[in-house]
Amino acid sequence: MTSEFPYIDHFPGLKDRPFTLLPDPDFLYMSQQHKRAKAILEYGLFSRAPVTLLTGEIGAGKTTVLQSLMRDFSSDITVGLISNVQGGRGELLQWVLHAYGQVLEDKADYVVLFKQFQDFLIEEYARGRRVILMVDEAQNLSAEGLEEIRMLTNINANKDEVLQLVLVGQPELRDIIRRPEMRQLAQRITASFHLKAMQEEDVHDYVRHRLIVAGATGDEIAAAAISKIYAVTQGVPRLINQICELALFYAWSANASAVTPAVVQEVLNDEIVFAIQKDRADNSPELEKP
Repeated sequence: MTSEFPYIDHFPGLKDRPFTLLPDPDFLYMSQQHKRAKAILEYGLFSRAPVTLLTGEIGAGKTTVLQSLMRDFSSDITVGLISNVQGGRGELLQWVLHAYGQVLEDKADYVVLFKQFQDFLIEEYARGRRVILMVDEAQNLSAEGLEEIRMLTNINANKDEVLQLVLVGQPELRDIIRRPEMRQLAQRITASFHLKAMQEEDVHDYVRHRLIVAGATGDEIAAAAISKIYAVTQGVPRLINQICELALFYAWSANASAVTPAVVQEVLNDEIVFAIQKDRADNSPELEKP
């Protein structure tokens, strides 16, 4: 018996949690939206765009796209990833250096740190390697922080740019970049994509995919139940996972062989997901009121 998640033993073949919120490459599912987003990022990177931008709502699957992208990188690419960073001048650069495994001098000032990063980029360029810096949750950076990141792309070697940026964030990141004082950054963005939520057909495939990867048949959540989940979540993967996980618990507790629309409604009636229901109710005419 898997005490923490007893529904795993309830459904034949199920070996793992299909709908954990933690990123897991084994469960990676690329909807048409995610595939398109990845294609735009690939275009930006391999066309040597100085800055590539990916935005999307919370839980839309931006991390999923980044995971898939990094999986396909060739061995001659050096990638640094920073996320949720804040701070004043110099602190951001320290995070960038850490992302590439650089050892920092004690109490080094900004000029020394910048020289260290410049030397690192030139060395990678001399070795025939491309350097990419990915900034996740970039909407948390101030305008000054984004400008500091942009200035790193000014480092050149033999007239070639030696650093490419991928900025990833929530929709407000676009609003920040549209400000007049951010025009220099905006002008350097030559590839961008806004990731929308999944369509209903994708949600059905997504739910079945995750169940099958976890060892089940894919029929543990009925098609009508998935349609109801789509109506509530409007195709946002994180919300889908939350409801599906709870629905499996509810089906186990009722000794049901599958999640039905009635089980989903029981989950929605519970105060645990009341916030989800409240946020989505206005745009979800199929949602029954508790």
